[in-house]
Order: sequence, then structure tokens, then C-alpha cells
Amino acid sequence: LPSSPSYRGLTLVLTFLSYTSYHLSRKPISIVKSQLHLNCSALGPNPRNDSNSTTWCSWAPFDGDNYKELFGALDNAFLVAYAIGMFISGIFGERLPLRYYLSGGMVLSGLFTALFGLGYFWDIHVLWYFIIVQVCNGLVQTTGWPAVVACVGNWFGKGKRGLIMGIWNSHTSVGNILGSLIAGAWVSSAWGLSFVVPGIIIAVVGVICFFFLVEYPEDVDCNPPLHHVSGADSQGACQSSVDHSKSPKEPAEEPEAISFFGALRIPGVVEFSLCLLFAKLVSYTFLYWLPLYIVNVAHFGAKEAGDLSTLFDVGGILGGIFAGLISDYTGGRATTCCVMLVVAAPMLFLYNHVGQNGIGVSVAMLIICGALVNGPYALITTAVSADLGTHESLKGNAKALSTVTAIIDGTGSVGAALGPLLAGLISPTGWNNVFYMLIAADVLACLLLARVVVKEARGWCGPMARQRGY
Repeated sequence: LPSSPSYRGLTLVLTFLSYTSYHLSRKPISIVKSQLHLNCSALGPNPRNDSNSTTWCSWAPFDGDNYKELFGALDNAFLVAYAIGMFISGIFGERLPLRYYLSGGMVLSGLFTALFGLGYFWDIHVLWYFIIVQVCNGLVQTTGWPAVVACVGNWFGKGKRGLIMGIWNSHTSVGNILGSLIAGAWVSSAWGLSFVVPGIIIAVVGVICFFFLVEYPEDVDCNPPLHHVSGADSQGACQSSVDHSKSPKEPAEEPEAISFFGALRIPGVVEFSLCLLFAKLVSYTFLYWLPLYIVNVAHFGAKEAGDLSTLFDVGGILGGIFAGLISDYTGGRATTCCVMLVVAAPMLFLYNHVGQNGIGVSVAMLIICGALVNGPYALITTAVSADLGTHESLKGNAKALSTVTAIIDGTGSVGAALGPLLAGLISPTGWNNVFYMLIAADVLACLLLARVVVKEARGWCGPMARQRGY
């Protein structure tokens, strides 16, 4: 490739496709849930003539009255393994070649995603098979986020990082949308293909990344970006000639990777990590339970509910871009997150009470809620993580990106594990209680950012006071 912009474009495209495929492979479970436990009375008499007349067409072991708890166990198996693995993954990501680490994780993710679907073709009805596959998949999927954020952070400086990464982060919602559509295509006929096809897709994209992803600008004789200078120069440029004597990749100049506790001492890491715990709790509850909520409340079919749930992710794309743009303009990452979280709480209440009053209202509320819920989540996991991973206190050491990203997203993943689990436990008492839990989580996420918001506000007030002569 002839220039640094070309390499940066290639990096954005490949990492975008990579994480799109990660989320594409996570989505099928939420679509297939409604097919694993069906009300079979609409299908006619039971051909097996046993006593269970309403769930004879469901997939054992999810045909019992405790099916919601079992679905919660499936979600939790993946998300707990993901949360635990994420704290370790960032440490490996700083010390292993990112291209190998990312590609290997994607191929393994494809394998375990496909294995869940193969349970349909192999006629497996043992809960532990699906639990073990979910645990293994959760562990290998932790290779994705630290690796892609580190690659993008290596190529892009702080100038317009929020907007660039806000647009780039739409891979999460694009993956959810594609995963819903692909899974929905087979959910009613052969639900195993709803997992096998996404598994093949993520493995293929992993092989493509292995051959074409460039980890560092220095690998192709480009200057690294300046992370604390705005403007075009902050993005770096390719060198006209190769000077190996000054290469920053020389072993003598290789900076040491930051430790776990060293990353925790970076200002803002703890606050944003805890905020993401509650923000991601809300987002992942919607990710795993929204289609089933639509089936139960609006009485749509499994495919229609899956298609309608994609509007939440459409809103997530808009919210991520909007959050990045506003935070770039104001310089207030925490304030942007806080305002969106404050507005999200009443919107969730309204969606639960009026969201099913007609298809038009449902569409509008899903897009608005998706934007407000996923906007802060997207901003924290992308631009904020990259900012903190290249914080000025590190004195130019970029060997913290994967670790900081893993700490922030790993803490958020604890919330991602708790959300679907709590939804599974609370939903038998009524969906209203699930939404009260989500609203409380949004409020807590906002409160945890209060100190950083005050610091940003003081930063704005200082220049204004000097201009007025105070």
C-alpha cells in the first residue's frame, strides 16, 4: 500500500469485519431461545401421545417450566467465562503478536459456535454439553476486543478519535443485526444452522486477518501517531525510506508492557470500568432477552421478533456515532456518557409501558432506547479505552492499550454476565421488574462517573473564568 492513510483504512476495515463477526456469532442464542421452548398447542395434537401436551415440540432439556432459568444459565456460562477471561486476555495481548492472537481466537470462536449448533444435528439433549460449549466460547472470544482496540489505537492519534471510533464501533450493532438475520433465516426450520453458519463466517474472517492485518505502523515503515496532539499530524505518516538504525522496533527501545495494577493507577480507569459494568448490564440484557420479550409481550413469531429487535442495534449505531462526535467537540467523554445515561432511564420506562402500542411506536422507541443505552457503552469501550491506554502519564508507552482495554471491558463484562442472569431470575415475576432493574443500573452507571464529570466541568470553567478576568 502506498501511504499511511491506506494502511489506516485497511486496519479499520479488517478490525471492523473482525468484531462484526464476533458479535454475529454471539447473537444466535437470543434468536433461538424462543424456538427451544415453544407452546406446541398451536401445532395440533401431540403425535407422541404423552402427558406433556403443550411443550412436546420443544427441545429438551429446555422444555420444562424452568426454561427461563436454563436460558439464564446458558447466557451466564458464556458471560462469566468471558468476564474472567478478559482480565487475562489483555495481558496476553500485550505480549503476543496481535495478528496471531486475534486470528487464532476467531477460528476457535467459529469452532465452538458451530459446536453449539451441531447439538441440533447430533440430537443432543444434555444441558452440560451446551454449558461447556458456552464456557469455551466465552473464553476464546476474549481475544477479540483487546486486540482490535489495540490495533486501531496503534494507528490513530487522539484527533477526532471519538468520531472515528464511534463510526467504527458500529461493528457491534452491525454484527448483532446480521447475526439476528442469519439466525432468523433457519430458526424455524433447522436452528442448528443458526449457529453453524455464523461459526463458519467468523473463522473465515479470522483467516483473512491473519494474512492482511498490520499491527503497528512501524512494521511498514510508518511513524506512529502522536496521541496527545490534535490535527492531521497526530496520525503519523509513512517514511520515504527505511532507516533500520532508528526503527522503534529495536529491542533496546522496546517499552515494557504495563502491569495489571499499573493500568489500574491510570486516572479514570477505575471510574469508567465501574460505569461500564452497569451500562453493559443493560446493553447485554437487551442483547439476550429482547427477542423473547417481544415474543411474550407483543406476541410476534420468533423470526419477526428477531427482525424487530435489530432496530435496537440500529439505534446503537446512531448513538455510538453521536456520542463520539459530541465528546470530540466538547472534550467531555464522561459528561457525554452521563447525560445519555440520565435520559436513557425514563426512555426505558416509557418503552416498557407504551412500546407495544402499535408497530410505529415500537420502532421509534427501540431506536431511541438503543441509541441512549449503547451510546455510552460504545464510547467507553472505544475512544475512552484508547485515550486511557495512551494516557499522558504513560509517557508515550503504548504497551498499555490491550491491558487497559481488557480491564475496562472485563469489568463491563461482569455486568454483562449479571444482566441476563438477573433477567432470567426476575422475569418470572413480571417484565416490569426487569425494566426497573435496568433503570436502576443506568442510574448507578451515571453516579459512578460523577467525579470525572466534575473534573471535566472544572476544566471547562477554568478557561471561561480566565476569559472573564476572574
